[in-house]
Amino acid sequence: MSYKLSKTHYLFGLECPRYLWNMVHYPEKIRKMTIAEEYTLAEGIQAGEIAKQLYPNGINIPIEDYSENLLKTNEFLIKNKPLFEAGFEFDNCFARTDILVPNGDGWDIVEVKKGTRVKDKNIHDLSFQKYIFQGNCLKIKNCYLFHLNGDYFRRGELNLQELFVKANVSLEVDAELPFVKERIERIFNFLSSEEIPEPRILSLERIVKSNHDCLLEKCLELPPDNVFCLYGSKKQSYELYQTGIELIRDISEDFILTDKQGIQRECAITKKPHINKERLNDFLRKLSYPLYFLDFETFLTAIPMFDGIYPYFQVPFQFSLHIVENSSKKPIHYEYLCDRNEDPREEFLLELQKVLGDKGSIVVYNKSFEIYRLKELADHFTEQKKWTDKVIKRIVDLLELFRNFHYYHPKQQGSASIKAVLSAMTDMNYENLEIRDGRTAPGEFLRITCEECNENEKTKVREDLLKYCKLDTLAQVKIIEKLRELVK
Repeated sequence: MSYKLSKTHYLFGLECPRYLWNMVHYPEKIRKMTIAEEYTLAEGIQAGEIAKQLYPNGINIPIEDYSENLLKTNEFLIKNKPLFEAGFEFDNCFARTDILVPNGDGWDIVEVKKGTRVKDKNIHDLSFQKYIFQGNCLKIKNCYLFHLNGDYFRRGELNLQELFVKANVSLEVDAELPFVKERIERIFNFLSSEEIPEPRILSLERIVKSNHDCLLEKCLELPPDNVFCLYGSKKQSYELYQTGIELIRDISEDFILTDKQGIQRECAITKKPHINKERLNDFLRKLSYPLYFLDFETFLTAIPMFDGIYPYFQVPFQFSLHIVENSSKKPIHYEYLCDRNEDPREEFLLELQKVLGDKGSIVVYNKSFEIYRLKELADHFTEQKKWTDKVIKRIVDLLELFRNFHYYHPKQQGSASIKAVLSAMTDMNYENLEIRDGRTAPGEFLRITCEECNENEKTKVREDLLKYCKLDTLAQVKIIEKLRELVK
C-alpha cells in the first residue's frame, strides 16, 4: 500500500490503531467534525499565527501543495532565517513544523499549541518531527513547545512575550526518539493488513494519553446498556468485556460493583427506574418559592479577546430564566443574549439583576459552574459582590439528585446529564434543535458576532441559541414537576 504517514496520522495510530485503519481504508466511516471541533481547530491555527509574530524576519512557506512545500523548504533553508511550516519527508513519512529556527550550525524546532501546559501528545508530536528532520541530515539542537500562559491577564494590547511560555522539552523528546522508527513500522504493518486492529478501549496500554473516545468514534460499536456505560472507572468495563460480558444486565451478582453500578444493573434487569423517594423528598422540601430555574451559556477563547480575562476564561454571554411563583402558577420566561462583538459581562450581570428576585430558590444544573461565573463577575465588578454573594447562597443544585443516583432510569445509559435525564423522565428531548449542546452554542455565537455573516444567518443562529438555552431551564422545570409526581 502506498501511503505517506503524516504526524497527525502518526498520533492517531498511537492513540487508536483501529481509528487510523478506518480513516485510511474506510474514510466514510469517520464522522464529520462538529462545529465545536472546527472552532477548536481554528483556535489552534490562530495561536500558531500569533506566535509567528515573535519571529518578525521569518519566512512563510506555502502549505496548500505538499510538493511545493517540500521544494520551498529546501530552497529557503540556505537563507538561515526562521521558517514557518517547513516540511520534510523521510522513511515514507512527512511532517511540517510550526517554526524552524536557525541556531548556529543547527536548528531548533518550535511547535505552538493552544493549551496551557505541555501534554504527553505534544512530546510524541515533536519526537516524530525530529526523527524526520534528522533523517534529512538537519542538526536539531533543541525542541521547544510554545504553550499559552494560563496566568496571563490581558491589559491592553496582547503581550506575546507574556502570553506564551517557551518550554524546552528536548530531554523528553529525546527519551521518545528511539521508539519512533519501531512505532512507524508498526503503524505501516497494521495499515497494510486486511484485518482491522483492536480498538484502543480494549487495551490498558496507552502510548499517547489523549481524549480519544472509541465509543464516540465507533471504533467499537455496542448496543445500549453495554458495560462501558457503567458509572465510574472504565477498568471494570474492560475486565467485564474481556471475559465476554457485553451488557450490564448480564453482570453476575458475585462481581463486585459500586452502589451506583449496582443500581444500574438492577435497572438494566428490571427495565424500571430506581427511585429513592426519601432523598427526593428531602430535596424538594428544600425548595422555596418563587423558584428561579437558571442557566448560563459562556464562551471561552484560547487568546484573550479583551481586557480583564486570561486564556480560556469563561465569559457569560447568555442566560435563560424560568420563574415559577407558586405551585399553581405557570412558569414565566426571561432571557438575555448579547448582540455585540464586545465584552458582554457587565450587561449580562445588569440584565440578570433585573429579573432575579431577592428571595426564593435558584435552581441550576451543576451549581459549581454558575457559582464560579458569579464569583468571577464579582471579582471584576467589585461593587456587585454583596449581590452575588446573596444570590450564591440561594442556589440549589438539581444535578446532585442524579449524580448520587437518587433517581436513575436505564434510558440514561450511565449519564446524569440534563439531556439524558430529561429524555428518560419525560417525552421531551433536544433532538429537534439546531443547536443542542453547550459546546456548539459558544462556537456559533462567536461566529455570528466576530465573523462576517449576513443578517438572515445571524437572526437564525440567535433564534437557535435562544431555543437551546430556553430548553435547558424548561427541562429543569419539567424534571421538578416529574419528581413531585413520583413522591406523591
